[in-house]
Amino acid sequence: MHVVRDWGFPPSPGCHAAGYGGLRGIGDSGRPARRLSAAILLAAAVCTAIVLHASGPKPGEPQAVTFQARDGVAVTGTLHLPEKTPAPAVLLLPMMSRTQHDWDQVAARLAESGIAALTIDFRRNGGPKPAGAVAAAAADVPESGDFSDLVLDAEAARAYLSARPEMLGGKVGLLGASLGANVAVLAAGNDASISTIALLSVSLEYRGLRIEQALKNYGSRPALLVASSEDPYALRTARKAVTMGDGPRELRVLSGAGHGTVMLSRDPDLISALVDWFQRTLL
Repeated sequence: MHVVRDWGFPPSPGCHAAGYGGLRGIGDSGRPARRLSAAILLAAAVCTAIVLHASGPKPGEPQAVTFQARDGVAVTGTLHLPEKTPAPAVLLLPMMSRTQHDWDQVAARLAESGIAALTIDFRRNGGPKPAGAVAAAAADVPESGDFSDLVLDAEAARAYLSARPEMLGGKVGLLGASLGANVAVLAAGNDASISTIALLSVSLEYRGLRIEQALKNYGSRPALLVASSEDPYALRTARKAVTMGDGPRELRVLSGAGHGTVMLSRDPDLISALVDWFQRTLL
């Protein structure tokens, strides 16, 4: 099917032992009441600090995360959790030379809608650099060369999401822009557990990343393609991509919106459309 669309916390046991037990000792010794009051306040502050530290990040509060790809390279990202878990999740992949922060508003909106969101930096986009022999090898690879190693970053992020107890197994989507869109297609074509994808300004070929076969392998799973009318290569690719594979394909054509994540700021409805897509295909 092809569719075209123009916190009160109880005291912890440690607090009771260190705070309230100690206060009984102070009271029994007959020290002045003001010292007892000061001790009570101090103990209360210690208890609060201990409980807040133990509680960890609140739902909806972004968490910085790091994990390794299978070639040993570290990948950094930010995890946005919804209020209620376990929940489905979306992995968001950036454009070339851009960072995960292009996706901040989208990730926050996804979390508000009940879907976890993980944004990452690709290894070539300012994230941690490889060390030792891997670094030496990477230094010999020009930025204009084959970018297939970025698929390893996406695979590692997908594995990280699977290992988190807050995630629903088998409920993961991918969202990519430009280079990130091509990486999303290749990762999804290799991983049958990816349920849905959304692609902003995808290309038939980008830095050695060709999508035709991967999109066919993606098969009957749903895909949303977004391109702007003045971005001819991306628009041609999107129109061709809706014919690849036998699953639901939707094409959203924007006007004057630019390329990749630039479209998020130029089209006020795009973020809502992306959230709606993942609500329909993941929830």
